[in-house]
Amino acid sequence: MPVIRLYPSGNEIPCPNGMTVLAALEAQGWALPNNCRAGTCGECKVKVRSGTFDQGFVLDMALSREERQQGYGAMCMAKPLSEVLEIEWGTVDAKPTLFPPREQVPHVVVDRMDRTPSIVELRLRPLDEPIRFWPGQHMQLGEQPLHPMRNYSMANAPRPDGELTFYVTREPFGQTSSWLTSSVDVGDILMVNGPYGSFIGDPAIDTPVILIAGGSGLAPIMSLTEAALRRGFSHPVKLIFSARTPADVYPRGQLAYLERRYANFEKIVTYTRHPHGTDCAQEPHYHGRLPSLLPSMTASFTGTSVFVAGSEPFVGDCTNAVRALQPAAIYTEPFTDQQGDISSLSILG
Repeated sequence: MPVIRLYPSGNEIPCPNGMTVLAALEAQGWALPNNCRAGTCGECKVKVRSGTFDQGFVLDMALSREERQQGYGAMCMAKPLSEVLEIEWGTVDAKPTLFPPREQVPHVVVDRMDRTPSIVELRLRPLDEPIRFWPGQHMQLGEQPLHPMRNYSMANAPRPDGELTFYVTREPFGQTSSWLTSSVDVGDILMVNGPYGSFIGDPAIDTPVILIAGGSGLAPIMSLTEAALRRGFSHPVKLIFSARTPADVYPRGQLAYLERRYANFEKIVTYTRHPHGTDCAQEPHYHGRLPSLLPSMTASFTGTSVFVAGSEPFVGDCTNAVRALQPAAIYTEPFTDQQGDISSLSILG
């Protein structure tokens, strides 16, 4: 059976005869970026260091002739022919190679909608080549000098057309958030910098996953969730969202779709300001601060991988509560504030 060797980590993944490199990697939990899975977008192209492979049919727009000559291949169509196919992917510790950030990439606002009384969803599409990113990362939006560039996590997994979805919280004293939520409209052009951050977790996670979000911290959690489910992640995926009231729960349509489309996905909502005994519109009746509720919300955290995103106090309190429940690993993304920097990934054993 052919083997795919990842450089520089040296990890080896079996590739059954007739299986593409992308499918073999995904079968073992390695999240190589991809979108079309048909040789048309180029999102999965990597450099092949050694070995031979059948490339299959790939459009030149996805993999140019120059790139082919340089040894690149589109892994969604490539099938190994040699015993070992070594590809450049990841770092020494097997983490995905981060895409280099780009600056001032023009995007058009193609949609704007009020998701909650305080959160606006903006959807942007690039006028130039799409920005490549990993689920869970963030970009910078702004317009100097009046509206400083601020960090906002993408709420969607990568798409062939490069569309980016952001959840922006209205902040009374936030120059950039006030501008984005009150003045920016459909058809406007925004400059985008990025991607940044490493809240992408371990690409070879082989455990059940629990994702915990508060407020606009749901953005990177939704990106990670969509990407994992779309690529066929087989373990249970539980998303726990802390909201103030039912009016603050979003995006209801996307969450409902994931629940119906993927049997291994479960959503739980908790409320901090919704009194007992009132209608929760089909949401589970969990009330109170999430850290105190966590022990009762799942059978066991032991052996799970937990992702937490939200305000810095929320992430800190949830992390302390989860750590006592003995998860396999905790990945955190604390927002210092809604308009300030977003920290790099923290991994807590």
